[in-house]
Amino acid sequence: MASPRSPPFRAEHIGSLLRPDELVKHRYAVADQSATPESLVPIEQKAIRDVVALQQSCGIHSITNGEYSRHQFWGTFFETLNGMEEVNLREGGYDMSIFRQYAPDVKSFMHAKTIPNSVTVATGKISHTGKSSYLPEFEFMKTLVPKDQWKNIKITLASPSWYHFRYGPNRAYVKGVYANDDEYFADVAKAYQAELSILYEAGLRNAQVDDPNLAYFCSDAMLSGWKADPLNFQTADEQFAAYMKFYNACFERPADLHLGIHLCRGNYLNSQHFSEGAYDNIASIMFNTLNVSTFYLEYDTPRAGGFEPLKFLPRNKNVVLGVVTSKFPTLEDKKEMVERVYKAADFVAEGESTGTREEALKRLSVSPQCGFASHAEGNALGYEDMRKKLTLVRNIADEVWPGEP
Repeated sequence: MASPRSPPFRAEHIGSLLRPDELVKHRYAVADQSATPESLVPIEQKAIRDVVALQQSCGIHSITNGEYSRHQFWGTFFETLNGMEEVNLREGGYDMSIFRQYAPDVKSFMHAKTIPNSVTVATGKISHTGKSSYLPEFEFMKTLVPKDQWKNIKITLASPSWYHFRYGPNRAYVKGVYANDDEYFADVAKAYQAELSILYEAGLRNAQVDDPNLAYFCSDAMLSGWKADPLNFQTADEQFAAYMKFYNACFERPADLHLGIHLCRGNYLNSQHFSEGAYDNIASIMFNTLNVSTFYLEYDTPRAGGFEPLKFLPRNKNVVLGVVTSKFPTLEDKKEMVERVYKAADFVAEGESTGTREEALKRLSVSPQCGFASHAEGNALGYEDMRKKLTLVRNIADEVWPGEP
């Protein structure tokens, strides 16, 4: 079996890694103005150097900066676009009725602290500024690995619908800015294409979109809430189809830019997740419609259902199986995880009339199910626990795909 020299690699991870306490505390100090932004730079850069070395020592080839230059997983892409405004920063606040109360993350936020993080909407026409908020991450990473490995550096990107799904119909933009979602989607897509173009010109060849929203369409609780909402002007299936078209417009890119998408079920403080439900509801349409090369799927607990939907995976797509949890320190049994990979491969093969397990395995990889620290404080496990998890992923990959990176 030929060794793949480009992503996805057999041993992958989702991007975010546990931050050192010094980095977390110093970023909060900058936020409360007890420290200067300039003083954060050497601390952040040292932490990134260390975490790159950690990934390399664990045998991980798809290297990220651990998202150490961000406070939360999606970064500041939307916040830095022309036309977008963090209305939660306005004096006097904003209208709380804009939210979908049944959106899984909104529902959890409301229960815990009454408002979601970063309430950002379009208050003017959206366009890219020409300056990428992700580019500095990539440029610094290029200084840490040899040039022939730049193609392996992975930058994680915000979901195109991140600031659309959480708001009710026509509430992702203020009245008068856009007449409908199609107009909003068109401008976001142009901005997304501009972002990918900037990163590609700088040398990026490996990108991953982190997307909780598509996984929410697997949730029976969310679907029930959607159906009961009298303000919705389309069914959940129609909204999902609209997202497929919207995402594909966003994802227009050169053929040699590998783009994957991680379907996240929530990764918040103290290892919380937000939604449950098998991929059956969306797998066939998503696998065969969405213009990405790789799907990073969460399979660490029964909340994601079984591997049966992998029967719909087309021959030109890959799946990274998130069978190792990033939420808790207990280490999975390697033999059991290897067997799960083989079981998944059998379902992929079942979807092809002449498929075999060996052929199916060529399109599979393994990873933790999510990041270790989608937000600053991270999940309920320690740094050494994370190291052991990443090493386990590498060991599983070596067992299933010996000799492959």
